[in-house]
Amino acid sequence: MPKLHIDELLYVKNWMTPSPFCIQPGQTLGEAAKMMVDLHLESLPVLNEKNGLIGMITSRKLLNYFAQGNSGDALIGSIPKSNLAAVRPDDSILDVLSLPYDHLPVIGENGNFLGILTTRDILDGLSKYLHKLRQKQNADGALGAILESAYEGIAVVDENGILQEFNEAYSRFTGINREDAIGRHVTEVIDNTHLHETVKTGIAERGVLQNIQGHDMVVHRIPLRKEGKIVGAIGMLIFEGVSEVYKIYEKLQENQTARPDLFTKKKESDSRITIDQIIGTSEGIADVKRLARKAARTAATVLITGESGTGKEMFAKSIHHLSPFSTGPFISVNCGAIPEHLFESELFGYEEGAFTGAKKGGKPGKFELADNGTIFLDEIGEMPLVMQTKLLRVLQEKEAERVGGVKKYQINVRVIAATNRDLMQMIETGEFREDLYYRLNIIQLHIPPLRERKKDIPVLLIHYLREICERYQVHGKIFTTEAVNAFVRHPWRGNIREMVNTVEQLVTLVDGKVIDYHHLPEMIKRSEPITKEGKEPSLAVGSIEEVRFLGNQRESELILDALRNAGGNKSKAADLLGIHRTTLYQKLKKHGIT
Repeated sequence: MPKLHIDELLYVKNWMTPSPFCIQPGQTLGEAAKMMVDLHLESLPVLNEKNGLIGMITSRKLLNYFAQGNSGDALIGSIPKSNLAAVRPDDSILDVLSLPYDHLPVIGENGNFLGILTTRDILDGLSKYLHKLRQKQNADGALGAILESAYEGIAVVDENGILQEFNEAYSRFTGINREDAIGRHVTEVIDNTHLHETVKTGIAERGVLQNIQGHDMVVHRIPLRKEGKIVGAIGMLIFEGVSEVYKIYEKLQENQTARPDLFTKKKESDSRITIDQIIGTSEGIADVKRLARKAARTAATVLITGESGTGKEMFAKSIHHLSPFSTGPFISVNCGAIPEHLFESELFGYEEGAFTGAKKGGKPGKFELADNGTIFLDEIGEMPLVMQTKLLRVLQEKEAERVGGVKKYQINVRVIAATNRDLMQMIETGEFREDLYYRLNIIQLHIPPLRERKKDIPVLLIHYLREICERYQVHGKIFTTEAVNAFVRHPWRGNIREMVNTVEQLVTLVDGKVIDYHHLPEMIKRSEPITKEGKEPSLAVGSIEEVRFLGNQRESELILDALRNAGGNKSKAADLLGIHRTTLYQKLKKHGIT
């Protein structure tokens, strides 16, 4: 069969990175590691004096070499030679697409090194090729073959952000079937995605970090154009794109730098929280997550209701980071902590000389600080009536004025309010303005209390147990099944906040590794079972985390027990175990359970 003619657009030479950074065999591994970190590289070609390719230093190879105890003083030439897969400049990127390499050296006819072809280069070429295929009306079949032959996750959206393609690799990683993904908005399928924004901005993003399923992944986002108009975008998920050499280099330097404060680290992480990081698989919390994702795509005002300690601010932050305002600041205001006479100046700012003690030059208000971002008005039910009137006017007119000022400034912020009070009852008693309530309540999220999402308690319990042990730098502890059962039976009037405080108390007071029923506070031990039968069911969820200490046999038994209780339904069994469906499949394969 004669070789098919390929379009010149697909030649490797048109997409390779020519004359990349290189290194000599006489240089050290430490120099290579520093060079890769400083220049954000994931591979370094090793060339001789005649520009001939000797080898390739990759992050994975460097990691293995350091893991074997080799020092950074070792020479590059000391790394054993291995066979290199190389491509020619006139090869087609379609021919090299299925090769299992992230970086392919490009060699000329005389054997000289010309450049490197990376997965991001292939993506650029494929996006151009996609246009050509569409123009020939052959895109569907050819694109499907390309997508499924790639080992990276690939997703394609149209101009409205609706998924048109979702390949098998992406499906395996997310645990979402291709059939269930296509036709839905990309934000409902892929965590923390900005692919729908790529369609709006037309700006390509390559090598950016995105947290998906709790993992930091490297992704590329490329807009698709036809006749000068953006018609969609293609996103590629690079499973091993986060250079492991970064971790090596940080490990080599950790003795020279102070250890970051655990509390600061937690605070920074908390400020970037996403919906995927909110723990819970119960029906109630899953519904709230779905609605939060939809709300985030709009600029509408959101009112979050729920008892104290249910995590209202966490949802507010997650909505902010999925919204069009995500690049702006997130400003939180506790309306219950501001003295009434300072409310106006705190929200809208003040000019110099506005009152005795006013700061020279004045001070910007929270609305000014939140410009192009999100302002979170927590405990909105505590706001005085006078301020409610002023807030309503600001929300309607989209402008405000500093105290003592004469000039108004424009407001461009996303407003999210939250309360643990019954605002409708407050309206009836004249404590809250009805018109402000309807202005705030465009989209309402009601977060269920912890006692209504009991299946989430064991998972939350194990999560916070691990987190608090790390914070206090103590060896990992575990709960017995009896202790977990008691936690589930407790009504938790203070919700998650109360539970976290209890776990913190137990971590600091219990000396041993195991936290048993008799260690629990009396108020928890006095809690009565709330089921009709007067007792709680067996808690496979809490125990699935304990198997880290109890061994594979116990884990296998728990999984089989969950499958029996779920009638063989794997999705339901995963819910009972408190783990993701993809994780369950991995454990089934591990134990040989079919």
